[in-house]
Amino acid sequence: MNLSNLKPAPGSVRDRKRKGRGNGSGTGGTSTRGHKGAGSRSGHSKKVGFEGGQMPLQRRVPKVGFKNPFRVEYTSMNLDRLQEFAQSLNTDTISHEDFLKGRIVSKTERVKILGRGELTLKLNVTAHAFSDAAKAAIENAGGTTQII
Repeated sequence: MNLSNLKPAPGSVRDRKRKGRGNGSGTGGTSTRGHKGAGSRSGHSKKVGFEGGQMPLQRRVPKVGFKNPFRVEYTSMNLDRLQEFAQSLNTDTISHEDFLKGRIVSKTERVKILGRGELTLKLNVTAHAFSDAAKAAIENAGGTTQII
């Protein structure tokens, strides 16, 4: 073995055409870009989704429905989970800060209390929204509801 027989390990080097290295290389002249047009110029890039002039997929597919940009999303909390949460905190007052500390919601999320389950504790709950059933159940147990 000597320096003239050294070769890289198989698969470690990709064969790549060296463009623009003279006509003898087969990729000289226009360097595989063709003649004229935007594609032959430096700095050209196609639009995302461009399909060679064919109508792009995002324009061919029919659009359906309506998405309301002003929709308000709520993170739901049912009464049974609310009772467990209050017992774990050992408190009778629950507010948005408690939901943040308990990592139930993030800072920007809103909380809506829903009426699944039973509530036996007397709780004072502050949230962004309440269902009618949840509000009635909290008040029947002797607690209060307050909307933020």
